[in-house]
Amino acid sequence: MSTKVGDIVEEFHSNNGDRITDNKMSTVHRHHETSRKESEDESRLPALEAAYTDILRHLGEDTDREGLLRTPLRAAKAIQFLTKGYHETIDDILNNAIFDEDHDEMVIVKDIDMFSLCEHHMVPFFGKVHIGYIPNKKVVGLSKLARIVEIFSRRLQVQERLTKQIATGISEALQPKGVAVVIEAAHMCMVMRGVQKMNSRTVTSAMLGVYLEDPKTREEFLYLSRRT
Repeated sequence: MSTKVGDIVEEFHSNNGDRITDNKMSTVHRHHETSRKESEDESRLPALEAAYTDILRHLGEDTDREGLLRTPLRAAKAIQFLTKGYHETIDDILNNAIFDEDHDEMVIVKDIDMFSLCEHHMVPFFGKVHIGYIPNKKVVGLSKLARIVEIFSRRLQVQERLTKQIATGISEALQPKGVAVVIEAAHMCMVMRGVQKMNSRTVTSAMLGVYLEDPKTREEFLYLSRRT
């Protein structure tokens, strides 16, 4: 084997080894973070359970009756799940799923189911998220876009901020030429209480980069995201 070929082979194995080591370290770090977060959630359960017990009592309920014996604990676990996005970051879920790719046309993932809690009344709002981005030599695994929606929607939210956070998160992670996000949602605070308008929907959008600067690009995204 020539010296030149030998150097290339050695460099390949060295770089590949570095990648494997980095991946292992990343996996270990994520496992440690997951264990830490689970431990924190477990330590907070008694306080949350006690709070829900107090709420039920102040509503006039008998917390010792059979149907409610485990309700405070179940409610505590449920609210932890519904707000688990506070303990997650985009780095946690991307998991090396950004790839070099010479693709510079629009990528759209639409009709992503979204569930969140309104921070004003802590009742649900839910609907669909449509995401578009134009790569800048890098693409992301498509399922990761739905996971990014999860991170920000599993918090106490308002729809306007949620829309912006999703767009900004994708932009910071991928550095694309542009990002577009549209959310269509029904808010239970308008359906179950207040004005009680059953068929109302709220639509919000966030446009970054070329989607903000170029009307034709924006129109193409809006047209494609509306198609059934």
